[in-house]
This record gives sequence, C-alpha cells and structure tokens, in this order.
Amino acid sequence: MPTAYLGEFEQQLLLVILRLGAGAYGVEIARELEQQTGRRVSRGALYATLDRLERKGLLRWKLAKGTPARRELPRRGYAVTPGGVAALRSSRETLNRLWRGVEHLLKGSPS
Repeated sequence: MPTAYLGEFEQQLLLVILRLGAGAYGVEIARELEQQTGRRVSRGALYATLDRLERKGLLRWKLAKGTPARRELPRRGYAVTPGGVAALRSSRETLNRLWRGVEHLLKGSPS
C-alpha cells in the first residue's frame, strides 16, 4: 500500500502529536503547534484535520479521563499510528531529495 501524502499542516500536526506523546490532547496540540511554528490554528481547522488524519489511518484517539478544569468531561488523547510514522518518514525523504542541490541557491540575502 502506498504511503499517504501529507500536506504541510497534516505533517506539523503529526509531528506535534509525536512530540507530546501521552499528553497529546486538542488544547495541548494547538498550544504546542503555536509555540513551535508561530502558527495559530482555529479549533475547526484543528479538529477537521485530526479527523481527516484518523480517516487516513495516520492517527488514532481514545477517550481519557477528564480533568477538574473540564468538569471531568472525557477528552480525546491522540497518538500517531505506524502508518502515520511511515507517512512522516516518506515525506521527510521526499523533502530531503528536493532540497539536495538547491541549498546554495537559498543562501545569502534575498534579491
């Protein structure tokens, strides 16, 4: 089966979920994404993309116990699947191939 294509935002979300490990919940994912990329994300875009990644089989979620701050409401904990890891590796390899031979063109001041 071919590896799934990842858009930039999908790639960033999967990497953030890997980085957070067991702490990968919606609010924490959004916070880490903003901190690491400077990119703000709407809740709608975040959850729509998480759902799409789940449909692609690249992540999974399970319900976790809620916190007092959430009035004990359960929350979804996200984890990257082996297929998601494979898609990230494939994406990184593709980008590395594309970068080879052009680094020197991007050095120096912009024209």
